[in-house]
Amino acid sequence: MRGFLITFEGLEGSGKSTQVNLLYRYLLSVGYDVIQTQEPGGTKIGAKIRKILLSRSNACMSSMTELLLFASERAQHVYEVIKPALASSKVVICDRFIDSSIAYQGYGRGQDLEMIQTLNRITTNNIIPDLTIVIDIEPNKGLLRTGKGDRIEHEDYAFYQAIRTGYLKIAEKEPNRVKVVEGDKGMEGLHQVIRGYVDEALRGRFPGKSGR
Repeated sequence: MRGFLITFEGLEGSGKSTQVNLLYRYLLSVGYDVIQTQEPGGTKIGAKIRKILLSRSNACMSSMTELLLFASERAQHVYEVIKPALASSKVVICDRFIDSSIAYQGYGRGQDLEMIQTLNRITTNNIIPDLTIVIDIEPNKGLLRTGKGDRIEHEDYAFYQAIRTGYLKIAEKEPNRVKVVEGDKGMEGLHQVIRGYVDEALRGRFPGKSGR
């Protein structure tokens, strides 16, 4: 039986990484065989690519170079981590995946959406998340939480607003897979909403288990 892939998406400062950690601990506590990973940086090779992508010393990086670096990192991540875990019937929780490329490099950078979708299919071997959680937050609120640290966080409001619009359009097109949750609910309130979506989805794949 194929495992189950849950991905988290959202702007910087949305609380996404915190919710990934909370969900991972929850699923472990109720008996799922679960792993937690991230993009970029989910492998040794990916960690090196991550440094290149996020370094502010690379401010001259073209949007095409950025897209292809993310795609290369994803190909290694799928090959080394995600595909083997799914083949072993594990639940995989991934902090960012294919929708980040559509939102950031497509809607944010203006790269061709069909090209990005083709790259996503190639780099993932057609793996699509079973459930995607988008934590929606107003861009300025997120940036206030993170500051302007790395190269991507240093972008302006219009860039992040375009990304937010992209995520909402993705969710509108794929409402069964993509669930949008409000990032202003507070850490625990947000976790409870996410748990509800995840418990319901996992019952369909692992009927012998249930949330608590």
